[in-house]
Amino acid sequence: MPVDVPETKTPEELLGEFKERYQSLLAENQQLARKIKDNESTALKLLGAIETLEFLHPAETPQEEATATE
Repeated sequence: MPVDVPETKTPEELLGEFKERYQSLLAENQQLARKIKDNESTALKLLGAIETLEFLHPAETPQEEATATE
């Protein structure tokens, strides 16, 4: 705050609000970290499923399609 603007809250009120905001941010960061970890796990599972399906059912190449139609 600029020096010429008087503070309307007491230092105790400010300290309490700052601590509350700080704790809130820490909790939010922990929640987001868990979400990221869950998303990474799901992404790895999906990648494994994609690779398995592509291995078991490979897409036909244009050369294979031409041979199959002749």
